[in-house]
Amino acid sequence: METTIKFYQTDTFTVGNRLLSEAERSVQAGMQRTNALNSGHRACQGCGEALGARFAVDAAMRATNNQLVACNATGCLEVFSTPYPESSWQLPWLHSLFGNAAAVATGVAAAMKVKGKQHIRVLAQGGDGGTTDIGFGCLSGMFERNDDVLYICYDNEAYMNTGVQRSSATPPAARTATTMPVGQHANGNVFGKGKSVPLIAMAHEIPYVATASVADLRDLEAKVTKAMSIHGARYIHIHVPCPLGWGADPAHTIKLARLAIESGLFPVFEAEHGEITGHRAIRAQVPVEDYLKLQKRFAHLFRAPKQVDVIAHLQAMADRNIRRFKLLEKFTSPTGGAAA
Repeated sequence: METTIKFYQTDTFTVGNRLLSEAERSVQAGMQRTNALNSGHRACQGCGEALGARFAVDAAMRATNNQLVACNATGCLEVFSTPYPESSWQLPWLHSLFGNAAAVATGVAAAMKVKGKQHIRVLAQGGDGGTTDIGFGCLSGMFERNDDVLYICYDNEAYMNTGVQRSSATPPAARTATTMPVGQHANGNVFGKGKSVPLIAMAHEIPYVATASVADLRDLEAKVTKAMSIHGARYIHIHVPCPLGWGADPAHTIKLARLAIESGLFPVFEAEHGEITGHRAIRAQVPVEDYLKLQKRFAHLFRAPKQVDVIAHLQAMADRNIRRFKLLEKFTSPTGGAAA
């Protein structure tokens, strides 16, 4: 059953969470959290990926009674968490190449099966570059074979670790190192490129697909917990703002993640076997401008003369998501996570 939390949650072991029963507290609010991604890593200030990974992996650890192996693609998460010869990981953790995390995780799952240790579950994780681009073939193969792996993509919308280059998850009009404007009023990344891996995962009709955001950490935890209760291929796509690559204030990470949801640019939903089964409703749609203005990667849109047509195109994309995923309708997620 869904539990509505009526007061502010800090997701730490502080007063707000201690007012809840232990069963209702978030994973991070419990004394038994594993801190699988421990302190001491080199993530940037305000890193959405570090926050998302900490909550996601700890939720997976609790759901599996700490019987978990993680395979990590090359990328920001791997680099900032394992500067040689150190590591912030407190679980069995393998570093794969940029493009084969799904294949390596599949091999680990197969090895556990052969050894009679199916109770040891497997998590694969990577950024949008290693997931939507370089590792896309291996990921599709994992989906098609229905391998018993949960794959999590931490989407910060570019190749941040190597210098903020465009990926197939980079939004239209965003400026990156490889979508630099030719003139003062160029539009950055062109419209019509890229792909939606959550929708592609749904087309494979795998057991579970979900999107999540660091703006709603209880929902993120609930979805990871649900995914670990299912066998077969599962995919969770987590939106994680990057202050460095987006040109945003590190203090605005959660605000940006929330605005991406509330504008309709990042729909939060769930699907099982190719059918949408739930979504996170938004109270009232906010203009996309509220989201764009906080990021330097979109600053060229607001210089005189303001690029009204480009902003309108982005607004139309958000409006389409609102209609497509019925985001203004009542919250219907079956995960049991708290309503926003």
